Amino acid sequence: MQVKLQLFAFAVFSAHECVAFSPMLRKPSFASVSQQMSSLPSSSTLLSTRPSSPTALSAYDYALLFDCDGVIIETEELHRLAYNAAFDAATLKVDGEPVEWTVEYYDILQNTVGGGKPKMFYHFRETMGGRFPTFVENGEDKASPETEEERQALIDSLQANKTNIYKDLIAAKAVPRPGVIELMDEALADPSIAVGVCSASTKAAVTKVLDVTLGEERRNKLDVTILGDDVSKLKPDPMIYNTAAEKLGMDKTKCVVIEDSIVGLKAAKAAGMKCLITYTSSTEAEDFYGQGADAKVPDLGSRCVTLESIFGPLRAGKDEIVSEMKDQSVKNETEEQDELSKLRDLLMTIEL
Repeated sequence: MQVKLQLFAFAVFSAHECVAFSPMLRKPSFASVSQQMSSLPSSSTLLSTRPSSPTALSAYDYALLFDCDGVIIETEELHRLAYNAAFDAATLKVDGEPVEWTVEYYDILQNTVGGGKPKMFYHFRETMGGRFPTFVENGEDKASPETEEERQALIDSLQANKTNIYKDLIAAKAVPRPGVIELMDEALADPSIAVGVCSASTKAAVTKVLDVTLGEERRNKLDVTILGDDVSKLKPDPMIYNTAAEKLGMDKTKCVVIEDSIVGLKAAKAAGMKCLITYTSSTEAEDFYGQGADAKVPDLGSRCVTLESIFGPLRAGKDEIVSEMKDQSVKNETEEQDELSKLRDLLMTIEL
C-alpha cells in the first residue's frame, strides 16, 4: 500500500508540467524529427509579411529574442554526452581519474557558466582547484598543460571535437520544445515584431540545431542571430543581448527574451530587457522570480503563450509581460506544495 501511494504521489506531480526529460531517468525523450517537422506550419505561408531588407528594421516596435539550448530544444543532456565523449576520446585524466561530468554536476555548470569553453575552464580551474588533465594526442601521452597557451589549445581542441559529436547527436535526436515553433511563426508573421536567436553556443552547433528544428527557410527569416562566436563576453554578461538590440536598432526596454536558465536570465535583465522563463528539468528548481524573471512557464505550449499575452501589456503601456501567467505559475506552485503536504501526511498516517 505504501509503495502504491508513493507511486501515485509521483504521478500526480509529474503530470503537472510537461518536460522533455523523464524525471525518473533524467534522459531525453525524443520523438521522430521527421514526424515533428512534418506537423509544423509551412514557413513560406507564415512569413510573407516580413520586411524584405535590413533598412526596414527601424519599423519594428518590439523584439522577441530566443535563447537556443533549453528554449528552442532541450539539449543539455546532449551537450553533456558530447562533452563526455570528447573527454573520453582524448583520454582526459586528473590524478589518474577519467574526467566525466555527471547529470547533477552538469546541472550546476549550466546554471553557473555560459558557453562551452568557459565551462571547461571553470571545471579545471575551480572544481579541480587549478589541476588540468593529462591527455592523449595523436596516440601520444601528453602531460598536463602548464602555460595558458597550452591550456587554451587543449580546450579549443576539446571544444572542436565536442561540437562535431554534438552535431551528430542533434541530427539524430533533436526536436523543438512544445510551443516554440508556433510562437516563433506567430512573431515572424507580425511585421511589428523583430525575431532573433541569441545563444552562447558556437555558430557550428547553433546552425545545426536551428536547421534541424526550425528548417533552413524559417532560420533565414530571423532578423538577428547573435552567437558565442560574435561576442567577447558570454552570458551572464549582457553583451549578447545588447549586441542584438544594437543590430536591430531597438530600445532594449522593447525587447523580450525567452530563456531557460539563471545564467540567461541574468544576461537578459542586465541588458534591461523583459525575460520569460521556460524552464527545463535541469533548471526548474531555480529561484527565477527571485532573480527578476517577469514570468515563468514549463514550456511555451503548456499555458497558451501567445504574442498577445507577451506583448499585450507592453502595448497597453504597462511595465510587465504575461502578468496573469506569473500569477497562475505561483498559484500552481502553491497548489502543488499543498498537495505534496497532504500526500506526505497520508503516507505518515498509513505507516503509523
